[in-house]
Amino acid sequence: MASREITRPLRELPLRPQDEVECRRCGIHCDKVVYPAACVARSCPFLYAFEEVGRTYVGCMQKVFGVEIDLELLEEAEARAPGFGAVKATRNPLPMCHSEVESTYLSRTDDLGCVNPEFHELPVGEPSFRVFAQVRGSRPH
Repeated sequence: MASREITRPLRELPLRPQDEVECRRCGIHCDKVVYPAACVARSCPFLYAFEEVGRTYVGCMQKVFGVEIDLELLEEAEARAPGFGAVKATRNPLPMCHSEVESTYLSRTDDLGCVNPEFHELPVGEPSFRVFAQVRGSRPH
């Protein structure tokens, strides 16, 4: 039986990686997340509410997050530390969204660091990605 060479497509960086909501280009795995409690606190104009079976649920008209959350449970969780927390963004957060990039598997970080630093750029008004310089032993000239 003849052996075939298996070729895998190269994982190219997209033209605008900051517009993606997840990055899997290295072993760390990063996701953009938003804080729905901040939407409620800021009276976001894109937050909607509806009542069903005697409960009030809230969601995002722009589908920045794709879940509808029980408002009473969200408020109860916010009253306790550490609060309700974040949910995964389903599309790029808007400038008024309280959003962050959450990373998992940080132990997989290598010397090169992030292969896709533009992914960490958040909407206007939020901090952009950070560059860290690491000085390791001096080299003779």
